[in-house]
Amino acid sequence: MHAQIVLFDGFDPLDVIAPYEVLYAGGAASGGAVSVELVSAEGPREVVSGTGRTPLRATAALDPARADLILVPGASGRLGEPSGLGEAHGEAPGAGSAGTGERQDEFISVLLGRALTTALPGLLKEAMDRTDVLVATVCGGSLLLAMADLLEGRYATSHHTAMDALAATGAHAVRARVVDDGDLVTGAGVTSGLDLALYLLERETGPRIAHAVEELFAHERRGTVWRASGPVPVGL
Repeated sequence: MHAQIVLFDGFDPLDVIAPYEVLYAGGAASGGAVSVELVSAEGPREVVSGTGRTPLRATAALDPARADLILVPGASGRLGEPSGLGEAHGEAPGAGSAGTGERQDEFISVLLGRALTTALPGLLKEAMDRTDVLVATVCGGSLLLAMADLLEGRYATSHHTAMDALAATGAHAVRARVVDDGDLVTGAGVTSGLDLALYLLERETGPRIAHAVEELFAHERRGTVWRASGPVPVGL
């Protein structure tokens, strides 16, 4: 399984690094059955995150024809620190990154919206149209897909503050740690990237590999993976 983790300006670093480390370790534990790389829609470049302007380097272009798994992170902007991203678009220094509540959510939406002005939405649509590619998201990554009109009628989760926005796009928003909707697997809050990646390892390479990596990172997966199967709960 070859995984590509997408970087875009303003991405959340933990959404990327946690799954990257899990999948990389899965590659070692499986004797090379899993490989992972950081990519961007524009190709190799340094991509600045939304947290402290911490950069990561994309080493290749996002290519749905070359990937078995494409993972999309959310965006981040921490309170009280200028992102440097708004200034590049003519905004006052620190605009949108300071504040709380709705203002913070609006800032994250702006970052996701900027990603939609690139080639990324078209590449993600190509990935979701392919039957041989699994698309996964962490945190606000599902909202990015939803904002690109790619999640209508699909079951997905996201950060708890984004659930109403996710549902407003026509997706079936599920309040679960990880949601498996076949060729779409989504994770909730930012730390769910660990649980999501461990689940993907189990699903794609088997429980022994996933368990070995789980032990390596001293992290026990949280929550039941939700699927649209089994009897519907009543009386709760």
